[in-house]
Amino acid sequence: MPSPHFILAAILAAMLVSILLMRVNQQMASPIVLIVDRWLRWFLFAFGSAQICTEYQLIDRPFWVLAIAFFLIWFLLITLYDWAAITAHSLSPLPLFPRYSVNASGDEWPVQPRLLRMREWLRGQGFRQVQALKAEIGGGIYLRTSIYQDAQATLRVQVSFLPQASGAVTVCYAISSITADGSRYLTDNLFIPFGGFYPENWFVDRAPWRRSLPKLIEHHRARLGRAAAEVVPFTNEPLSDLNAVQQELDRLNTELGFLHPHAEREDHGKFTTEGRYRVWKEIWMLNYLGRSARYE
Repeated sequence: MPSPHFILAAILAAMLVSILLMRVNQQMASPIVLIVDRWLRWFLFAFGSAQICTEYQLIDRPFWVLAIAFFLIWFLLITLYDWAAITAHSLSPLPLFPRYSVNASGDEWPVQPRLLRMREWLRGQGFRQVQALKAEIGGGIYLRTSIYQDAQATLRVQVSFLPQASGAVTVCYAISSITADGSRYLTDNLFIPFGGFYPENWFVDRAPWRRSLPKLIEHHRARLGRAAAEVVPFTNEPLSDLNAVQQELDRLNTELGFLHPHAEREDHGKFTTEGRYRVWKEIWMLNYLGRSARYE
């Protein structure tokens, strides 16, 4: 077993790294940095609590036994917190599938150098902006989205900006294509938990670790190539397409038991018991593994 001084030094070093990551992420708003910081805090709680109990002889058990026990306690605490948050969201008036509207205010793209460079990259690759949209997600907070399309109108890039409590802005991308048989291929890097169901003719690949838009588009095109998909141009504008998609997802997930029927949601909440479990599992996987459920 390492000496108490070594363990204490490691704990202090981990605390310093965690604080630095939090400060850095206030500007970056990176999901990957958040994942690293969550694991650090988990180990800090486990080893720090075990060290305190050993140092002050509060519990007469070996250090590693205590560390494992506190590791499991942290998991239980996080699980209780997540279940409480899911229940609160289920009972709240916040929409699960918000309705989009045209954003005519001109503030659809944050004025940050890294984001402005991404817009210039899109333009340089032949993508043009089709529409700027927004959707209220509650409390006067809006999800702002810009839709870009390639010259053939067979590939749409949805750039969404998610405001964070720190004031930073996280950007996520969703690339979609429609095929001749009516299937939809969707590749995104969203880290927001869903946990529900998609239509059978949807082929969804969620890759939260892929933060690079060029690589995400490359991955999407590779998926289309592997499937030998015959893509066709989009015929409807993004606003009507997104709102139709939101309505279809609400209907499908109600039919499949992920959501309660609308008439029962005021009394029982939006999520069924199975729905809450699926959301909890997706939250845990995204927060600590950076992975989403497989939808293909």
